[in-house]
Amino acid sequence: MRKKKLDYKWVIVAVCFLMVFCGMGFGYSNKSLYLGAITSALNIKRSLFSFNDCFRFLTTAAINLYFGTLIKKLGARKMIGIGYLCFITAILIYAYAEKVWLFYVGGILLGVSAAFSSTTVISSLIKRWVKKNTGTVLGFVLAGNGLGSAVAAQIVTPIIYEEGNPFGYRNAYRLVAVILVVVGILAVLFIREKPKNDTSAPVAHKKGPRGGGWVGVDYDTAKKTPFFYTALVGIFITGLVLQGINSAGATHMRDTGIEAGYLATVLSVHSLVLMGTKFFAGFSYDRFGLRLTMLICQLAGVAGLVAMALINPSPAGMVMAMLWGILSSVALPLETIMLSLITTDLFGNKAFDKILGVIAAVNVAGYAAGAPLGNICYDIFGSYVPFIWVSAGLMAVVTVMYQLIINAANKNRAEVLAAEQGGNGNA
Repeated sequence: MRKKKLDYKWVIVAVCFLMVFCGMGFGYSNKSLYLGAITSALNIKRSLFSFNDCFRFLTTAAINLYFGTLIKKLGARKMIGIGYLCFITAILIYAYAEKVWLFYVGGILLGVSAAFSSTTVISSLIKRWVKKNTGTVLGFVLAGNGLGSAVAAQIVTPIIYEEGNPFGYRNAYRLVAVILVVVGILAVLFIREKPKNDTSAPVAHKKGPRGGGWVGVDYDTAKKTPFFYTALVGIFITGLVLQGINSAGATHMRDTGIEAGYLATVLSVHSLVLMGTKFFAGFSYDRFGLRLTMLICQLAGVAGLVAMALINPSPAGMVMAMLWGILSSVALPLETIMLSLITTDLFGNKAFDKILGVIAAVNVAGYAAGAPLGNICYDIFGSYVPFIWVSAGLMAVVTVMYQLIINAANKNRAEVLAAEQGGNGNA
């Protein structure tokens, strides 16, 4: 009897999970842990330092605009290799930088890395290799970020805040660099572009075009739909709000008097819940569709922001800190897995890579605006709280807006599918 060969898609899924667990978990996440430590050790204003994030996100946004072209010309494997070289270099710059402009250089390199080897390219790989229940599998892969962040928070927090060592963050960055070298080598060795005899055809679903997607429209047609730019505005605001707040979450808790030990616990719970919610978002999309999944994530985002504004060292305030940790985790899939699922649901498969690149670029442009805005608010008011309340209001508006966008997209999809069936019938 012949042994059944392992389907290579599971190797791709495993490698992508490892990249998310180590790369995003240790490299991109928990950056708010470093903010206060770096600015304090080097005596840099937070608003000035936060332009590091601005350079990073603008770089990612600019590259993501051409993601469809880049992945077609270079392929995922080369993109990941280039991305990890930039990633490791950026982390080492952060570890040794003395001047703020060097952090800006590191931010640019980190932006290149994020565009070449993070969520966008991983989403594209999963879309190519997994044709059934794509949302669930993508949710599982991106859930590695939550698990990695939880592990990282426990490992790097005591290193960063080592008593008597204001430069403990440098040792944390050195450790992260070593981890990234190992992961980068494994990724380049095992990544393959697409399955043999790939047709890129979505798997049909009885309850509608979920998971595998639907035929979709080309990019020029997508741009002419009445909801295309409205969807991008909502994605920009979501990126601005979630990144602007969460990038300063740990520092905000320290500012309000939350002790380092409880802070590490909140961040670990936050990361573990995030692991579950990313998987849930993919599973929910496959089972219940975009509307309900978006609504759950967005309402959690609003509630989490309200809880964050009420954090203080009292028992009730500490409960609010934990609530923020949990609820913000339910909202954060909006800036990762949901970008791929929004692209699939609203515009389909025909121009998936190109439209995903544009959507990811707009999302990251929101990051670029949110991070410095939050820290400028801190420098003006001495607190992040005013920015948090404004963000909660913006998130509420986007929640309503997206329900209207989904209505318009469903109507457009029905028209496209009806036209296609009519054309097939006349053939």
